Amino acid sequence: MRTRDVERTLERAERLGLLDLPAIDSLLKRSGGHTGRARLKSALGIYRDASFTRARSERLFMAIIKRAGLPRPAMNTFVAGYELDAYWPALRFAVEIDGFESHGTRAAFERDPVRVEDLKLAGIDAIRITAKRIENEPDRVGESLRALLTQRAEHLRRARGS
Repeated sequence: MRTRDVERTLERAERLGLLDLPAIDSLLKRSGGHTGRARLKSALGIYRDASFTRARSERLFMAIIKRAGLPRPAMNTFVAGYELDAYWPALRFAVEIDGFESHGTRAAFERDPVRVEDLKLAGIDAIRITAKRIENEPDRVGESLRALLTQRAEHLRRARGS
């Protein structure tokens, strides 16, 4: 199996909520000199970037939500065939948190707009916020989210004729 195949397998496992890094680490410790060990370790590199992990960006995002007094979204939930980072079901509104380490490839560059388009076709308004903005501009992100959630609620009210 090529490294790219291993990367795709790990990405799929993560998408399905099956990626268990502690279990993989345990396996790697026991695997000795297995020929696939190097490929697996290489493919796991994206999950080892300590500069801004998914968990960290999501924790900071949720702190922004709380500080802004906004309703709590569902996190890492599957909707319309995609795992969404943050989703407000009643508003059909999603936020995708983008870190360069997980979206900085040509494939992701091509895939991300299709994802937003598919969500839009499913009636879900989705925006993208970079992990860097979450870390460096939390107040502005909170203000923008408040405005966007308010606009979305008003849009849905008008669409329903209420």
